[in-house]
Amino acid sequence: MNINRPLLLQKIINRKHNGMIKIITGLRRSGKSYLLFNLYNEHLLNNGVPASHIIKIDLEDFESYPLREPLNLLNFVKSNVTDDQWHYVFIDEVQHLDHFEDVLNTLLKKGHLDIYVTGSNARFLSKDVVTTFRGRGDEIRIHPLSFAEYYSAFPDYSPERLISEYTTYGGMPQLIELSTSEQKEEYLKSLFTETYLTDIRERYHIQDDGDLEELIDLIASSIGSLQNPLKLQNTFKSVKQSNISQQTIKHYLDNLQDAFLIEKAVRYDIKGKKYISTPHKYYFEDLGLRNSRLNFRQLEPTHLMENMLYNELRLRGFSVDVGQVIQNTKDSNGMSQRQQLEVDFVCNKGYKRYYIQSAYSMPSYDKVEQELRSLKAINDSFMKIIITADNTPTHQMDNGVLVMNRTDFLTNQDSLHL
Repeated sequence: MNINRPLLLQKIINRKHNGMIKIITGLRRSGKSYLLFNLYNEHLLNNGVPASHIIKIDLEDFESYPLREPLNLLNFVKSNVTDDQWHYVFIDEVQHLDHFEDVLNTLLKKGHLDIYVTGSNARFLSKDVVTTFRGRGDEIRIHPLSFAEYYSAFPDYSPERLISEYTTYGGMPQLIELSTSEQKEEYLKSLFTETYLTDIRERYHIQDDGDLEELIDLIASSIGSLQNPLKLQNTFKSVKQSNISQQTIKHYLDNLQDAFLIEKAVRYDIKGKKYISTPHKYYFEDLGLRNSRLNFRQLEPTHLMENMLYNELRLRGFSVDVGQVIQNTKDSNGMSQRQQLEVDFVCNKGYKRYYIQSAYSMPSYDKVEQELRSLKAINDSFMKIIITADNTPTHQMDNGVLVMNRTDFLTNQDSLHL
């Protein structure tokens, strides 16, 4: 099934002919190869690039095994360059190539070669890209399917029904081909255990991973909650009777982020215009993977919606922080007091900023006022938005705050550009 991924495809198109090695990274099985070898390949063909000028190499294919040797690959590319027009080199799973850094840099020096590679996060992570290519690599981070992309595969279903499925099973592309809940659950559990945990064990030489798995389950159970290594260490000690250290917990959290399984959202003092070092919030890259760790039992709609909105904002290219606003008020006795209010998401992209609250339901005036408190305490002119699962039309309140229903936000990837 052909699924269009316009936002990610545009990221690649924007980098065409930029003189750098385009390196596509992201969660395993999230569609890196499909994006490059299908969608971008089709884009080039539709824009007049001859098929003979697209050189495709899949290093996981056993027939390509000889090309894992550097000189063989260099000679193969050279033999397929037929003229001085642009040629596009696609290399899938480049970590199988010996001395791939030297090979790619050699290709980069040759004229009219536009180079694109994907890499497995077992051996080829975001931080590797930064250190290995030192300004010659351009990382393109991809994510599982957004809801709009998922919805495009099922045009006959209502978005409300699909939001429920998407919140439960997430957006891993392979799920589109699976028809039953049992198949989806088995696939996600197997993917987590046999692919992601195996990758982490191999890369970081983890022998006894019991604490690592317990940490994953703790983070999965507390999405949207503020965490730090000390708090997690205390939980391990009191609940799990484990003496795991803060340093080991921090190391494991870094491992999970390197594998693109979770992301850390840092707190930002909106009035003070500074970051707060700790604690942080952690969100899962894919809700289906998160739910699979908990056997699909802890499906709290408020927390899942918050994680889903975070993922959508990241896919749209925003940097996303957790906002904090300090408000000075007086108590019933007239004494001054400081209140710390939270804004779920402070979203930045270029000169644009949005303050967003995730409110699963606002059934009463008091609940609306609760969601508005932190937004009202912000005295700048950037747009303030409450996203709710309530079936209410998107509208702007008298105070300027936009209330947007979840369906409108998720189905229109330009929904914030009002």
